[in-house]
Amino acid sequence: MNRREGKTPSQRQLRVGEELRHALAWLLERGDFHDQELTSNPVTVTEVRIGPDLRNATVYITPLGGGDASEVLTALNRARPFLRRQIASRIRLKFVPNIHFESDPSFDHAYRIERILLSPEVARDTARDANGKDDGGEDPDGT
Repeated sequence: MNRREGKTPSQRQLRVGEELRHALAWLLERGDFHDQELTSNPVTVTEVRIGPDLRNATVYITPLGGGDASEVLTALNRARPFLRRQIASRIRLKFVPNIHFESDPSFDHAYRIERILLSPEVARDTARDANGKDDGGEDPDGT
């Protein structure tokens, strides 16, 4: 979608993206693939961002249980023609969008934020009470 450009996606983009996400999740859950990488590594489809013309879609995935997604991404990108045909039979669209798979960075980002919030420096700052004083009774400026 156009989040990088600052535009919000239309209702149509959101609806088509969700339909694609559900269809892909169902296909990946079924596991009718000849590729061992896809059958042995379960993935979660976290989001589908579709362009304003509904011709291109970026599918964000994350491996179930975490881990490296590079091998699965390679296998999914190899299976694109098969997946597009399967999507075409499940969803009614004038054009089936070109799909591109990427790893979802949001879980890594959330983990990084959690680590920062749990660090001793931040924990010390969040331990201040509502009056702006440390737990030791001093003002923040040390007086």
